Amino acid sequence: MFAAVLLTLLFLFRLGFGLCENFWGDDEKQIYLIGLKFFTTGLWPYFGPDVDVENLQRAGLPFVQIPGALQGLLVGLPFYIFPFAEAPLLFLNLLSFLSLCLLAWYCTRRLPETPRWFIWVWLMTAPWTLNFSTHVNNLSYVLVGSVPFFVGALETYPSLSKKLIPARWANFMMGASLLWIIQLHLSWIILLPYVVASFYFQFREDGGKALGRSALWFALGAMLLGSLVLPTYLKYGLTQGMGRTSSMVSLSADNLWSGLNPAEGILPRFLSFASFEMARFIGGHTIERLAFLRQHSWVIPFALIAGLVGILQPVGMLILWFFPKRGQADWRSIKYLTLLTVCLLYLSFLFSKKGPTSHTFYVLLPLAMIYGFYCWNNVLKKRGWRVFAAIFLACGMIFNVALALDHYRTNSLYVNRSLAQSAIDAGNYLILGERRSGALY
Repeated sequence: MFAAVLLTLLFLFRLGFGLCENFWGDDEKQIYLIGLKFFTTGLWPYFGPDVDVENLQRAGLPFVQIPGALQGLLVGLPFYIFPFAEAPLLFLNLLSFLSLCLLAWYCTRRLPETPRWFIWVWLMTAPWTLNFSTHVNNLSYVLVGSVPFFVGALETYPSLSKKLIPARWANFMMGASLLWIIQLHLSWIILLPYVVASFYFQFREDGGKALGRSALWFALGAMLLGSLVLPTYLKYGLTQGMGRTSSMVSLSADNLWSGLNPAEGILPRFLSFASFEMARFIGGHTIERLAFLRQHSWVIPFALIAGLVGILQPVGMLILWFFPKRGQADWRSIKYLTLLTVCLLYLSFLFSKKGPTSHTFYVLLPLAMIYGFYCWNNVLKKRGWRVFAAIFLACGMIFNVALALDHYRTNSLYVNRSLAQSAIDAGNYLILGERRSGALY
């Protein structure tokens, strides 16, 4: 009974936060318009999110658009059930909540010594799972696919598998999740090495016959979601149907140097996914952040506690990598998987036109979270640290309430909800706004 009440409260907390989050940002509004256009016109959404718009337009180049109908359907279909402006946010929060429930269940089974309440509350209220996955943005939907992908992948790696999911379903989850993410964000390319490693380990463990079954289940999952991409290629052909995504591949040594930055490089950004990163979400620079704290002075004590812990968390996770952990047989495998993941990121950005900002590899958040829980597992066996963890989580939630209230007044849907609702009622998405000039859909 207590667990059901806690889960209900966590869902409502996340939903309330999402309803208060940014709606009128350019990217958020454009993602919303893709689904709204599908609902109001009935036109099949052959293409999804726009990519790197500002930089490409600044260079006089057409921007990239990701092929596939998934993004338009995820935003547009809820209007048929609930024709109100909040419909996509309700559906998104349900999907993201269920995916985080899967990750929380998986982590509690892998780490039964870690307090369950800590795993569940932290996953549901951490800044990177609250600020993305609760409001309409293509990154918010990425998390829905990345969680089952990595749960499935880890269950096929012999040194990491806990035999919690049958092999056929693990492969099905990987295939479906990969094609889910392909239609939402270009970071799907980072996932391919994990798929290759999975098939290699499955072949080495059981031979070609088992690999054939695994490949079949993977293909079934991929075809289920891949069917939403097929109409794009049938209509536009392979070259135009790619939406110019191939233009994002470009050798860039500068990305390597920026990725090595000790404060804002790839490693600290990856570890920050599992930390209470605060500054990023309260303002773009110091003046904005201080203005937020002055305006909401009552939250300063809670912000100081949560923010200080958020700074120390990545440092702690980095230091703990070098220490053995008694009683955790899979610690060695987890920490080397984390190391290989960071190395993979450095290599990947050598061939990316986009720099290594956090959102470009948000798809890896589940791995960062799992690594973080392994780091804190032994610490949280002690009662004093469990009390401290509870205080930290409470401070974080109070801070997030202040952040939600601030966003509610400044850039949430409710700044001008009637405009979005009028577009739905009139069946004309243009009332809310137009798609970007040059968009393929």
